Parts: sequence; C-alpha cells; structure tokens
Amino acid sequence: MEQKKIDMTTGPIMNNVFLFAIPIVLGNILQYLYTTVDTLVIGNYCGKTSLAAVGTSAQPVEVLLCIFLGIGTGVSILISQYIGAKDMKKIRRAVDTATFLVFVCGIPLCILGYFAAPLILRGMGAPADTWDAAVKYTRIVFYGALGNIGYNMNAGILRGMGDSKASLWFLVVSCIANIVLDFLFVAGFGMDVGGAALSTTLAMYLSWIISIVYIRKKFPELELTYFPKSFDTNELKQFVMIGLPIGLNNSLYSLGHVAIQTLVNAQGSTFMAGASVAGRVTGMSNIAITALSSAATTFSGQNYGASNFERLRKGYIKIPLISGIVTLAAGLCVISFRMPILRIFNRDEAVLMYANRYVVVMLLSQWFYAIFNGIICIVNGVGLVRYTTVVNILMLWAVRIPSAYLNNRYFDGTYIMLCFPISFSFGMIMMIGYYIFSRKWKEIIRTDL
Repeated sequence: MEQKKIDMTTGPIMNNVFLFAIPIVLGNILQYLYTTVDTLVIGNYCGKTSLAAVGTSAQPVEVLLCIFLGIGTGVSILISQYIGAKDMKKIRRAVDTATFLVFVCGIPLCILGYFAAPLILRGMGAPADTWDAAVKYTRIVFYGALGNIGYNMNAGILRGMGDSKASLWFLVVSCIANIVLDFLFVAGFGMDVGGAALSTTLAMYLSWIISIVYIRKKFPELELTYFPKSFDTNELKQFVMIGLPIGLNNSLYSLGHVAIQTLVNAQGSTFMAGASVAGRVTGMSNIAITALSSAATTFSGQNYGASNFERLRKGYIKIPLISGIVTLAAGLCVISFRMPILRIFNRDEAVLMYANRYVVVMLLSQWFYAIFNGIICIVNGVGLVRYTTVVNILMLWAVRIPSAYLNNRYFDGTYIMLCFPISFSFGMIMMIGYYIFSRKWKEIIRTDL
C-alpha cells in the first residue's frame, strides 16, 4: 500500500511531480476519450446536426457539476494537508464527510438537471435543428451526476493521499466500457445522441463503484463506506470554506463558457460543429495542464501541512514554468498534425475550415493558461483561495466574454476564439503579480528563513 503513495515532502521535486502527474495524464486521456468517442461515433454515424447538439450540450452539465467538483478539490487539499501533518483521525473524518456530500449533492443534481436542461439550452440559443437532440443528450448525462461526483470525490481523496495511479485503472475499465457501449448503442442500435449520453453515464457509475472497492481494499484505515454513515460539522465547514470558492469559480467559469457557446451558436450549426471538433483536438494538449496542476495542489498542500516551507519555496516557480513549457511543446506537436486529426472526426470541408482556425489560435496560447493555472493550484494548496477566485472571475467576465462579444459585434464571429489568448495572458499576468506583491504569500515563503 505504501509504495502507491507519493510523498511530496521529500525527494527531487520535479521527479515526484512527474511521477504523480503521469498517471493523471493517462487517466485524463482516457477521460477525454469519453467525449471524444462520442464525437467520433456521432460524427461518422449520425451527421453534423447531432455533432453540433453534443457540442452545445456539454456546457450546461459542466455548470452545475463544477460547484460540487470544486468541493471535491477542497477535500483533496485538506487530506493532503492532514497527510503532511500525519493526522489520521482528521483524514477519516474528512473521508466520512466526503461520502456524505456525494449523496446530499449528487441525488438532487440528477433531478435538477432533468428540469434545468431545456431552460439552459433555450437561454443558450440552441438552434432549432439541434434542439431535440441537445435536450435528450443533456438530460441523460445529468442522470450520471451522482456517479460523476462520487468518482471525482474519491479521486480527490486518493490524490490527497498521494496515490494518483489508482484513478488511471478505474478509467481504463470505464473507458473500455464507454467505447463498447458507444458502438453498441449508436452504431448498432441507432440510438443517436441518446445512446452516446447513456454510454458516458453508465461508464461514470462504473468508475465510481470501482473506486469505492479499491479504497476499501487498499486503504482500510480510511474506513470508506458505500453509503453515508456520519459527517463532521467542522470538516464540512472546511470543505465549504476551501472548496466552495473553487467550485463557484469553476461554475462561473463554466457559465462563462455557456455565454461563449451562445455566441458560437449564433454562427450556425456548421460553425458549431467545427468548434465542437476543435474542442476535442485542443483538449489533447490541455491534458498535461490538468495533471501538473493536480500535482501542484498536492505538492503545495502536503508541504504546507508539514510546515516544509523551504521545499515550497523551491517548487512554487519551477512547477508552473515547466507546465507552461510542456503545454507549448504539446500544442506545437498537435498543430503539426492537425488536419489529419481533424479529418478523423468529420470530412465536411466547411466544418474543417472552422475547426482548423480554432485549433491554431487555441494551441498557440494555452501555455499562458498552463502557467496561470499552475500558480493558482500552488496558492490554492495552502488554502488561499480568495484571490484566485477573484482573478478567475475577472479573467472570464471582465476580459474573455466582453472581448468575445466585441469580436462578434464589430469584427467576425467566426474568430470568436481570439477571446481565449486575450484572457489567458491577463490571468497569467495577474497570478505572477500575486507572487510578487501579495503580503500573505510573502509571509508563507519567508516562514522559517
């Protein structure tokens, strides 16, 4: 059991970060395949209208899930701090409370999503030719909210414990199931977008169940249960204090994506399909960002919990910088092979033209986001979530959405993706400024000098 853990408080910093991140990268690739397989199967067996429906349906689900997934990040941060402090009693209380949150949040969300789906899609201006398919896809995916929250909460527990490998194996099984079910329901039974959504939902529940079985077997000291048995009020407050700002930030971020998607929808179903395909391709280079950011959060939390401030000083610049370099290299690699990759998803020349433009703009600028997000995760890991929340909100609502609107209003809406590099660069500058000027951050870095 112990060999599965990575102790971020000792050993070479970047070696530990990469060892921690690699399983997450592989897991993210598999998780990314959930939606990519949907796009591939629908693009080849159903057509561009169904493809556009799937592209516009992803955002409403993300908006409501993000609040609860942010609380899962709070669980991971607190457990990593308790691991650094070697306080098993607090770890067990955190695990019990996390299980309680899965059910108290997940079940209402499944119900809320069914009724909220058409309201959100109507607000997004989903075109008439995609309406029925978009509503069906969104509602079915919302049925999987409980499994989604449960899996991500358990993955957060494992990351906090220093075990990033287990989630990979959970996703291997669920991804294979998702692919098989996709072809069975969509290509075999002709269920169109409903079959793709059902495949993803069933696969997520499978991931959740496997994660429970694994934790109970490999970490019996955590005393994880299938159903809630108790919760700790103080731990719940801590989850909310740390996780809710992250969750609200993520939710507002996703709500901003809905606003952007509304502008995308205004360009018609051909551009919507191109943007949907491009999103799958740009997601490939985004995988490293998520993995290194998770490693950064665990690194920061464990060392802060262990009062190892000297080690925190050594990693707080190095990790975001290397994340930026890796992301830029991955982006340039994907750009080099973008057209053959895009043609796998769709062969409509108009769709490919828009997708090509979108991919190039995004991949040349995502390294800004990698540095920005790496710094945010380092800061969040020590529990300082207020400033990062404000910056994320400003980046989206004061920079990205206004620039997208101005582009759509006065220039050319099919270049709406230019709002991303503008907002990425703003966020990176603001977080570098936090390192330089924040009094609280300076106090932490200077501690025990």
